[in-house]
Amino acid sequence: MTEHEHYEAVVVGAGPGGAAAAAKLAAEGVETLVLERGVDAGSKNVSGGLLYAESSAPYTIDDLFPDFREEAAERPVTEYYLHNVAGRKVRSFDITALHEHDTEWSDAVLRRPMDSWLADRVHEMTRETGGGLLTGVRVNGLLREHGEIVGVTCDEIDPIRADVVVAADGVNSELARDAGLMDWEHPDQWFQGVKAVVDAPDVDDRFDIDPGEGVAHLFSGDLFEDVRGGGFLYTNRETLSIGTVFHLDSLVAERAEPHELLDNLLTHPLLADWLGDDYRELEYSAKLVPDSKKVAHPDPHEGRLVLVGDAGGQMQAQGPIIKGMNHAVTAGALAAEAFVEARNRGNTDEAGRRYAEKLRDSGTMRKLRPPGYRVSRALGERDRVASLTDAVLTSRVGRLGVRALGGRLESLYSSPGLAAIVPDTATPYVTLPSVIAEELGADVTAESRVEPPSLADRIGALTYDTDVGNPHIRVLDNSWAASGAAVTACPVSALDFGGGCYREEEVKTNGHTERVVSLDTQPCVECGTCAIVADTEWTHPRGGKGVEFEQG
Repeated sequence: MTEHEHYEAVVVGAGPGGAAAAAKLAAEGVETLVLERGVDAGSKNVSGGLLYAESSAPYTIDDLFPDFREEAAERPVTEYYLHNVAGRKVRSFDITALHEHDTEWSDAVLRRPMDSWLADRVHEMTRETGGGLLTGVRVNGLLREHGEIVGVTCDEIDPIRADVVVAADGVNSELARDAGLMDWEHPDQWFQGVKAVVDAPDVDDRFDIDPGEGVAHLFSGDLFEDVRGGGFLYTNRETLSIGTVFHLDSLVAERAEPHELLDNLLTHPLLADWLGDDYRELEYSAKLVPDSKKVAHPDPHEGRLVLVGDAGGQMQAQGPIIKGMNHAVTAGALAAEAFVEARNRGNTDEAGRRYAEKLRDSGTMRKLRPPGYRVSRALGERDRVASLTDAVLTSRVGRLGVRALGGRLESLYSSPGLAAIVPDTATPYVTLPSVIAEELGADVTAESRVEPPSLADRIGALTYDTDVGNPHIRVLDNSWAASGAAVTACPVSALDFGGGCYREEEVKTNGHTERVVSLDTQPCVECGTCAIVADTEWTHPRGGKGVEFEQG
């Protein structure tokens, strides 16, 4: 047996889930090493992002890092609005009650500053146990002996043995795939989020709020070309996070281009007064988001490996509720707690089973995979039922019903029970919001003066350290049928745009013309979209290589 360096715990990824696991492990005296592939923690991470502290959660981030809100968050969010849009008509609902359900607090965050702050604390804590945090190290797989997981392998350093491996390496987790716990086979199990961070030094004045307040605005209806999903705007300290989140299968089916859907939101007259005349975009980014209702792993462990956060599909997206980072924190701390209990009983192999039990007993899995959704999905997501529902809603009878409900719709949108069982069809995302706006909305009279940057300018403004000669994506089948969806679904690609990752080409062979795709990984934002919608071999770039986000 080859001798490798050994730690009691190896945590892969220094985001909220990894930081929570490492902090809890270190507090219990566990020798813990944290490995992060970015040049700094947060440089590879993107979130919308709102971070919640739930009253019912066994752990919140300020339990583990008491100064977090004052030092690492942007703003507390105190008001929430949902805007139903049809053309220039808008009907807005106050859904603050929904977001405050089971909530101690909710803060807007940016991942680069937040994760870097967490990493500094984690490094200090883990060093005291004989471990520490290393950046610029990509963990590329699981170390096995006699078929059993015993540690991790890396690009930049020798393999490392561990009694427990905490995979907090994000939605594109190579460890989860290596263990056979997650796969990328089904576009309907994933969302794609695209975001712009916008300069707004006068946030308080624009939104009529105090420095200790913040606002969240959500958008649904016809402004996204029938793609299932919606938009968001969150107020940070001196910036705005504005973005869109769509079901990936719908994005592919509609051949919609993510950057254009974002621009539809940015240029809508409803946002005109908030964005003003001096629109300046600081950063463009994208990521995949797991739909926990379908992919949250009920037993996220294999041998010594445990999955936390996006790596385990632990992203709650139910109607206007989007929660991920808080569940990653809970999962990371519970995984650490499970390992400590197993170690104290002299059987660390029990850590994974204990972790899964804690997720269930704490109610976390019920939040991620609400039982009611299974019922609504079985009926509501059948094509005939969904088509009939839309037909009724858009009929004279349906419109009369919407008008009759009137103000009661706001209370229905604010129901946590209803939010948990919303079916994944066009009805709640496009049809119903459009009808509500048409029947109950008022015209927006403002005129937008926003001119979003071109896709080429957005790509050019990002920071890259290209790993020349080591592409992290390889197209296995370049035919249009197998991989053409990547040309439109990739957030840095587009039809008739030659500067993105994926491009359409025509190749003449044997007297006929074939439509194919070509790939250039240099502008890649590492979202992983093409791993699902195209026939590719996809890995992360080596440690410190690829895109580096300054905001996240």
